[in-house]
Amino acid sequence: MRNISLGFKKFRKSAMILAALSFFIVTVSKAQDVAEGKTLFTAKCKSCHALDHDLTGPALTPKVNELDEAFLIAWIRDNVSLRASGNKQAIEAAKFSPSEMTTFPNLSDDQIKSIIAYAKAGEPKKEVAVGAAVKDEGASSLSIVGIIAIIVLSIVVLVVLGRAIKVLERLILEKQGIEIAEEENVSLVTGVKGLFKNKKFVFFTVLCLVIVLGSFGWMGMWETGVHTGYQPTQPIKFSHELHAGINQIDCQYCHSGAFKSKNATIPSLNVCMNCHKNVQARTEDGQISPEIQKIYNALGYDADKQTYDKTKEKLIEWVRVHNLPDFAYFNHSQHVVVGEEAIRKEKGLKPTDPVCFACHGPVNTMEEIYQYSPLTMKWCINCHKEADISNKKNDAFYANVIAAHEKIKKGEKITPAMLGGLECGKCHY
Repeated sequence: MRNISLGFKKFRKSAMILAALSFFIVTVSKAQDVAEGKTLFTAKCKSCHALDHDLTGPALTPKVNELDEAFLIAWIRDNVSLRASGNKQAIEAAKFSPSEMTTFPNLSDDQIKSIIAYAKAGEPKKEVAVGAAVKDEGASSLSIVGIIAIIVLSIVVLVVLGRAIKVLERLILEKQGIEIAEEENVSLVTGVKGLFKNKKFVFFTVLCLVIVLGSFGWMGMWETGVHTGYQPTQPIKFSHELHAGINQIDCQYCHSGAFKSKNATIPSLNVCMNCHKNVQARTEDGQISPEIQKIYNALGYDADKQTYDKTKEKLIEWVRVHNLPDFAYFNHSQHVVVGEEAIRKEKGLKPTDPVCFACHGPVNTMEEIYQYSPLTMKWCINCHKEADISNKKNDAFYANVIAAHEKIKKGEKITPAMLGGLECGKCHY
């Protein structure tokens, strides 16, 4: 009987350690999934979806709890193909909005599952006053609560069984007439000190700390300098949703440099005045819209007299949203014009979508502009690896490169000048 008791004690200790480790792993992995899901949601979904209310698309939290995960993965990755296959559920889902949902063929199953996990978990609720009604989360976190409950129940069962075996041992020994020494009561502090003298426990604790700190440190380093979702407050509340979305003003009208130069350029206030000299969005009491008035103030413009006072002019200090490192060279025109077809195909853009959406996201749905894509080196390189430029044989740049390769094969002389080495931007950017 004593051997059985000793064996059970060893098993109980191992089981308790395993249960604690399982709880730790499940909790950390769940937190990481939700954190990654929030980042992806902000970058990919936030412009059209909210968690708890309808926007261009439906509220996500009730939808992901209602629909099957396999369907959600297929729908998010390529809803167009899913509808084309005749899937009735996909066809019905598309009826929610006349706007066609963007496809995300580059998202992995794990990334989509992370978005779903975040949508199910939702944002942490703010504290409510005493007596206020608290919204029931329902089954959104049922799985994780169930796992925690099973682990806690297992620990309780092990403790109860351990005490029951001790009682049975005492009864058997008393029946055999063996004197039992009373166990000395040990204080909590003494017990904790003894626990930390256990080398196995100390090793396990240190190992857990190293794993946790290492994981968070690694994730933190990857996110350093990455500003996905960055949305600064601008001096004028310019709505891209109103201008590019509702009014359908072409991107090139304001950002004319994107199609012919390295920089997209910020439009001057004179461009704004082409419309807003007449469009004043006056309120019911006849006051000019406060945001349009800011344009007038910056130009020293008197709307009633329709005159300019240069002594009152002042700069509008826009806050930059998309900011690449100084050592990174990016040319808008090379991507918007030369690479447009390949980029459209790679990013799955609709024919009516500006190619700008590939990097800047659906700006026609953004009330306030924010950084849609991570703009990291890895993100750029992945696009350069996947974009198909095989149809560029008639393009002057690629034709020159192919011609140069043919000359190299024949052993003819090739100079940097033949490959664009005399272009100013090669050195002066």
